[in-house]
Amino acid sequence: MTIELFFRLLGSLALLIYGMKTMSDALQKLAGPGLRHILGRMTGNRLSGMLTGTMVTCAVQSSSATTVMTVSFVSAGLLTLAQAISVIMGANIGTTLTAWIMSFGYNLDLTVVVFPAFLIGMVLIYKKRHRVAGDLLFGLGFLFWSLVMLSSVGRDMDLAHNADVVNFFASFDTGSYVTILVFLAAGTLITCVVQSSAAVMAITILLCSTGVLPIYMGIALVMGENIGTTATANLAALGAGTEARRAALAHLLFNVFGVIWVLALFYPFVDMVCALVGYNPAATGQAGRIPVVLAMFHTCFNVLNTALLIGFIPQLERLVCRLMTENKAEEEQPTTLHFISGGVIQTPEIAVLQAQKEVVHYAERMLRMYGMVCVLIDEKDKKEFESQYARIERYETIADNMEIEIANYLEQVGNEHLSDDTKEKTRVMLRQIGELESIGDACYKIARTVNHLRENKEDFTAEQYARLHDMLRLVNEAVVQMIVVVSGRRKDLSLDDSLSIENDINQLRYQLRVETAAGVNLHDYSYALGTLYNDIVADCEKIGDYVMNIVEARLGKHLLSYRGLQLNLDKKVATVDGTSVNLTPTEFALLHLLLLNRGKVLSRQMLMDTVWAGVVVTDHTVNVNITRLRKKLGPYAQNIVSRTGFGYVFEEEPPQPQES
Repeated sequence: MTIELFFRLLGSLALLIYGMKTMSDALQKLAGPGLRHILGRMTGNRLSGMLTGTMVTCAVQSSSATTVMTVSFVSAGLLTLAQAISVIMGANIGTTLTAWIMSFGYNLDLTVVVFPAFLIGMVLIYKKRHRVAGDLLFGLGFLFWSLVMLSSVGRDMDLAHNADVVNFFASFDTGSYVTILVFLAAGTLITCVVQSSAAVMAITILLCSTGVLPIYMGIALVMGENIGTTATANLAALGAGTEARRAALAHLLFNVFGVIWVLALFYPFVDMVCALVGYNPAATGQAGRIPVVLAMFHTCFNVLNTALLIGFIPQLERLVCRLMTENKAEEEQPTTLHFISGGVIQTPEIAVLQAQKEVVHYAERMLRMYGMVCVLIDEKDKKEFESQYARIERYETIADNMEIEIANYLEQVGNEHLSDDTKEKTRVMLRQIGELESIGDACYKIARTVNHLRENKEDFTAEQYARLHDMLRLVNEAVVQMIVVVSGRRKDLSLDDSLSIENDINQLRYQLRVETAAGVNLHDYSYALGTLYNDIVADCEKIGDYVMNIVEARLGKHLLSYRGLQLNLDKKVATVDGTSVNLTPTEFALLHLLLLNRGKVLSRQMLMDTVWAGVVVTDHTVNVNITRLRKKLGPYAQNIVSRTGFGYVFEEEPPQPQES
């Protein structure tokens, strides 16, 4: 073989692998969330699970993608191990379609299809709306072109007249099981290395079609490919939980069992397959039928193996559970994420679903942390108090770690080619985890305030505790409702319940501040104690704000709020404590800009350039509109503060009046 032919062969195989991957990725994007719904809903029993795996694999043209999806679903708790095994069995059947496509590619001249596919694909790629369809055509074009090139390389290599190659393969005894086992091991190893069963199938068809590789050895390579293809799912499951690793192991055991029983009946089984397509292993001049023989064997092997084992799924499940026991140390590690792993992200659409499940888990953990804070407030026993406080500190660390780990995972997912809908979901989740971490910070701040109270050997009055419990109950309702929203389907949910609770929290917070000021004036308790009490109430109200931000992000509502002040950016409507406020477009734009940048001083020039873009106005115009805006905002007027010589700022906490 010349150097030129060698590189043509490698280039053709590389093009084949790239075409298969591009086509599979495009099909997955086109299917999008549909894949998740199909896998989640059509696995009620073994037969439906098997059919689901077959359909999905035929759709995405990659058994590895389907298997990795299935492992991800097991990791996310959406599929049981038994359901996953049935889907994997179906995936093995679905992947045989690839072999049939390749067998036809070797027997048909696909050149007339390749270049129109490239042309149409390029046009679609430049039209961003149809980019994924263009990627699909490009992948299909590369696949067909690689098959045409491989067929051409096979003819130019003329291995049938290469004495060294012919003598090498002739040195193996086709009637010996040792030879079959050697080629089976070679097929397994090559597939594990190149991570593409399609490439191994292409090599096998090429060698068999030239007549140098007997059909028995070629089929042994195909059997090894069935074992080697399980490496992808097992690698992806390495960083996942025990259930995901069990699903990947079940895939390996299923294929190994199939290879074992076929080996026991190897020669009669192969002869039966050859008879089905009218091929005689002892005759010559039948090169055109060999790709069909290999595709037929691949199909018969996987269909019969599934038919034999589908009734023994419970037994296979028990076997993998015995071989792979629970990792106790992993379960006891509190910072371990439950649904996303450090494994290879093979399917971005499924990775987003796993991240969404992890966000729900994060929210549930913050609810538990909030519950600990509520217990801490009422705890009087010193040892129990210290133990509970230590738990809250540990949860604060966990909250910080979870935010970073989920964000890093979403960043990896974001590096993949995602649909616009999926990109928006990742942005929403990034906002959600930031707000969840803020809830953890607020809970820890409350715990520190209570700890400071205990260290000073002070305590709230019975009336303060009673009113504080009212606030704690409202905030608890808000957090519980937030979890309902985060874990539910958007079309079944409404913002109204969360808004109602948020308004109640804001009103109660205002009442408690008034009551505290009155208590201090009446000398019912000290100013310092009243300040600590107000700090706890303020942090509770902040938790309500963070909860509302998460709910708004999840439901996709374009709202901007600060406590009882809320802007509906779609309708251009402002409300103060639930009451609509009549603002002019300029006043609304001013408030929107200030509220969006709360805590940040905006110069008058910046306000003029943004709100009055393209219109010449003076500082006086800004001052007049700010004055009018303040008059309409009621209790929130004092939040808009003038910074002499700089501009205006929307302060989260207005300055407290000085006592005379």
